[in-house]
Amino acid sequence: MTGSDIPSSFRLAYVPGVTPTKWVRVWHERLPHTSLELVQATAAEAPGLLAGGGADAGLVRLPVDRDVLSAIPLYTETTVVVIPKDHVATAAEEVSLAELSDEIVLHPLDDLLDWETLPGRPAVERPATTADAIELVAAGVGVLLVPQSLARLHHRKDLTYRPVPGAPESRVALSWPEAEVTPDLVEEFIGIVRGRTVNSTRGRAATPPRPAKDKAKDKAKARRGGAGGGSGARQKPAAGRKPQAGGRAGGQSGKRGKPRGR
Repeated sequence: MTGSDIPSSFRLAYVPGVTPTKWVRVWHERLPHTSLELVQATAAEAPGLLAGGGADAGLVRLPVDRDVLSAIPLYTETTVVVIPKDHVATAAEEVSLAELSDEIVLHPLDDLLDWETLPGRPAVERPATTADAIELVAAGVGVLLVPQSLARLHHRKDLTYRPVPGAPESRVALSWPEAEVTPDLVEEFIGIVRGRTVNSTRGRAATPPRPAKDKAKDKAKARRGGAGGGSGARQKPAAGRKPQAGGRAGGQSGKRGKPRGR
């Protein structure tokens, strides 16, 4: 891309629990003249935001409509159960779904997990949001299963969490509007999240090759350095003139002798 081809800004949407900080830092290092604008969106809002042009790309939770959005899965999160710190389950390193069978398991309307069968006993009413469900857990109403990043996001001193093997998991992906040609700045961000170096062929332009004249100079230096023991110093010619034909050999200064008289 030439300087005139680079848009002045790049809008990146991200959903709760996803932390784009490290990628944003690399972006600023590589494209200091192209600002990156962060756009917060809920997991439910993010696909529509991207499809409607409200952001150039987004860190979202799968699934998304692949007819509308392209997506590259980045990682899968561990599912945990959020419980009060005095809960009996804190004695274990992890909690099975079977061990939650007698618990009231809160199921907020913005739940991110794809359940075939909900574990435990249902609450009388579904909380509107995960944040509301966290408040109910703190009040001793029930427990909550969420991706680990959301348990950290809603951290409270009176709550803790434990991994739940066998529970559905949430996958985070980089997504952008489907197009025949991926925009240059989206390609830049793909390279960043995938750890490509700045000189990657699919990232920014590679470091230009050295001019041919510089290479020729290096070869000439190498040839000169190969003589005289490889010291790299140019050998000076011997002092004095070259002996002329008929001149004396062996220790002569190189000057032509005077003719003898007869």
